[in-house]
Amino acid sequence: MRSDTTGFWTPVALSADLPAGTVIPARMAAGTIALWRSQTGHIAASADRCPHRGMSLSHGFVRGEVLSCIYHGWSYGRAGNCLRIPAHPGLTPPDAIRVVTHDVRDTGGIVWVASGIPAGDPPDLDGFTPLRSLTADADRAALALAAGAQADEDGRLVTNIAGQDLCLLLADQPEGRTLIHVLVRSGSDAAARIAASRSVERLRRMAESASHKGGVQ
Repeated sequence: MRSDTTGFWTPVALSADLPAGTVIPARMAAGTIALWRSQTGHIAASADRCPHRGMSLSHGFVRGEVLSCIYHGWSYGRAGNCLRIPAHPGLTPPDAIRVVTHDVRDTGGIVWVASGIPAGDPPDLDGFTPLRSLTADADRAALALAAGAQADEDGRLVTNIAGQDLCLLLADQPEGRTLIHVLVRSGSDAAARIAASRSVERLRRMAESASHKGGVQ
């Protein structure tokens, strides 16, 4: 649940979009983070900036259980501590060299990242399964108006389009954009999944058009 004092969870990616041994940039309202999964499947999230020269860590690479910067190879563990500096192989990096990390959960096919300290776990998805993600050049309010439903405090918007129940997880992005994670009822067949994807694309176009014109008709 969103709270100014305890923090909140943001859905940043589908689990399927982050295979083992990869790192991707993930965007939150406050900016971009580096989201990575180790070779054994553990997920970590950190500030997207190497303390050495400021290179984006999301441009780096994962080897085993560490994330390495693409520039000079400084390597970091999931706790954010620097583990290796290639130019000084005999040096044990001081604990002061580290990147800021965020609590992260991989549940229900969604990767959630914490801002602050959330009061509880990420929300239950209530029988829905992830389908795809897309970004809208519109804010939550425009998407809610286009869908004819309101999102709750966790960004969940449950609606019915063309007779099909959909759950949209909405995450604020920089510059007034919104990341939409589309979920369908568990067990939906291929035809239903295709129809859901097309329905949300139409909803996105409606919200974007309304945002540019100043309101949903």
